[in-house]
This record gives sequence, structure tokens and C-alpha cells, in this order.
Amino acid sequence: MTALSPFVELRRKLHQIPEPGFEEFKTQQLLLDELAKLPQERLTIRTWRTGILVRIAGTNPAKRFGYRADMDGLPIPEQTSLPFPSLHPGYMHACGHDLHMAIGMGIVSEFASAPMKDDLIVLFQPAEEGPGGALPMLGAEELQDWMPDQIAGLHIAPEYPVGTIATKPEILFANTSELFIDLTGRGGHAAFPHLANDMIVAAAQMVGQLQTIVARNVNPLDSAVITIGKIEGGTKQNIIAEKARLEGTIRTLSAQSMELVKGRIEAVVRGIEQSFDCQAHIDYGSNYKQVYNDPALTAEFMEWLRGDQEYTGVELVECPVAMTGEDFGYFLERIPGFMFWLGVDTPYGLHHAKLEPNEGAIDVAIRTVSRYLRWKSGN
Repeated sequence: MTALSPFVELRRKLHQIPEPGFEEFKTQQLLLDELAKLPQERLTIRTWRTGILVRIAGTNPAKRFGYRADMDGLPIPEQTSLPFPSLHPGYMHACGHDLHMAIGMGIVSEFASAPMKDDLIVLFQPAEEGPGGALPMLGAEELQDWMPDQIAGLHIAPEYPVGTIATKPEILFANTSELFIDLTGRGGHAAFPHLANDMIVAAAQMVGQLQTIVARNVNPLDSAVITIGKIEGGTKQNIIAEKARLEGTIRTLSAQSMELVKGRIEAVVRGIEQSFDCQAHIDYGSNYKQVYNDPALTAEFMEWLRGDQEYTGVELVECPVAMTGEDFGYFLERIPGFMFWLGVDTPYGLHHAKLEPNEGAIDVAIRTVSRYLRWKSGN
């Protein structure tokens, strides 16, 4: 039997301990234990909340390069066939953050043993899935004197084969916003609907009206999505519901479209309030900026990757824009850099209970990112 890469082994340990955002206590400790095994001469380690910041001192630094790996899991009961399933009931790493962290640790290990000329800052960031860890991490005191001059990150892509990297200049991922709408009316007996205000009916009407916003308000040459993924309401089949709650997401390719969509949602909600004589409350929850890849740096990375294929063995694909959300967009708003998709070849998509990424992608990513950083640093 072929021995596993130490970073594949690490991924399997991480897969078993998925935790919610800002509750990644076991995850943080496991990563700190792994960092303690590495050569310490050039490492400086700081913790921030449940995240970790690692600086690997360069041999003759003129710049700081940054790399980000996210840490949190999702509230999804696992349905994989893996022999190392989640040990946290109701949670799993269904978005690949276990691979992201293993790759990040592999990069730290590479440069702790053989540093490049410039400094490298590796950020293990909590709460990407919510409520959002990137923006508060950017404002953290622990990062200010380590702020990178350039930053990179990746996300696994189930649809691409292992050995594929996909990216593009400019917009890669959309602006996103959570959406929560609470409706409160007047409950009552099912036999006397005229004496009540039925929030189940109000919620149904709202879902239909929300779907007209994109179709009839957003420029067809632009892109936007409103999805209601969850509705709660009522207590029993013969009781008219006093309350209902809709939970969903908004995704747009421009800040202007996000503003337009939110304005139209608020108009629809006001109309429902009047039509059903009820009260409504909107909460937009977490909002993520678009992932905007620096055009020059992304084009340079893509050109380097084409020229280095003999060594990395990676196939480069220029991909379309995705309506996916990622809080890495906040890093790219402040620091020039880029994100790319990493092929992991699995039939199940992100946030699916049966997601089983091909672990061969871990070493592909470590090798590719490490070679790129050495090239950028001049060694």
C-alpha cells in the first residue's frame, strides 16, 4: 500500500472535526500542533480568534506574499462513503476547506524548510461560510504589520479533473448577500380564515413576487440570482400560521445590481405588508464582496503556469464567471492578488452531503503554488 502524503493525512484528520465559523477550536489546535512539528527558525505564529497567522521569514525580504486558507465547516449531515467521516453530528466539510487547510499547511512546510527570498504570510481564516472572517481579520491588530503586498487563494472545483487550474482576470465570483425575511400576522382556526392573517399564504405570494425581480428589473446582459432556500411557518395542519420565515441568498455581478435588487425586495415586502395587513422584517445577514482578480497579476500567473506546465503538470483553463460567493473578495479589495479553482474531480457539487474530493489535488496545489511563489520571489 502506498504511503499517504502527510498533508493527505492531515486533510483526513481535519475532515473529521468540521466546526462552525468562529468555533473552530479543535481545528485551530490541530493546525497549531502541526505547525509545532516544523522547523521553527523562520516561523512566527500568531493566533487571532480561532484563526492562525503564520510568517515565514525570507532570506532577503523586499516584499510580503500572502496565501489564504479558510477553516470552517457547514451544517450538513455527511452522506459520504469515506472511512474517515465527520465526528461532529450535523456538520461536515462540504466545501473543501479541509483540503484548503491541508494545502496551506503544505505550503508553510515547504518554505519553513527551504525559505524563499521574500516573506510569506499564510493566513488560516475562520468563518468563511458565515458570518465572514475575512473582513474582521483584515482589521485585526495581529495582521497590520504583516499585511501582504500580494495575496493568492484557491477553491476546490468538483467539475474539473485533478491537475486542472481554472481562473480568469477581473470578476471571478459574484457579490453575495444573505436574505432573511420574517412575517408576522394573526393566527387562528383553519375553519375561520377571515378572522386571521395567514403568513403561509403571504410567504407563498412573496416567493412568487421575488422571482420577478431579476426577470423584470435586472438588465439581461447583467447577471443576478435570488434564491429562497428555506421556508418555515405554522405549527399544525388546522391552525392558520401567525409567523413565517424565508431564508435565501442574493448574488449579483455588480454592486449596482445588488443595490437595485435589494431595493426591489424592500418594495415587494412593503407590498406584502399592505396586502396581508402584517409586519415584515428584512435582515441581509452576511454580505460578501465580489472576488475581483487583479488583471495584471492574474494574467502573469496564467502565463507563468502555461510556461511551467512541464514541471507542474497542470492544465490551465480560463473559466467563466461563477455566481459563487467567497469572502476572499475582501482581501482582494485591499490587496492585489487573485483566486483560482483547483480541480478535484467529483460528481457531487460544493455544499453537497456526498462531496468526496480527489485528494490527489492536494499535492498538485502545494507544488504549483510553491513553485509560483519561488518564481515571484526570484528564486
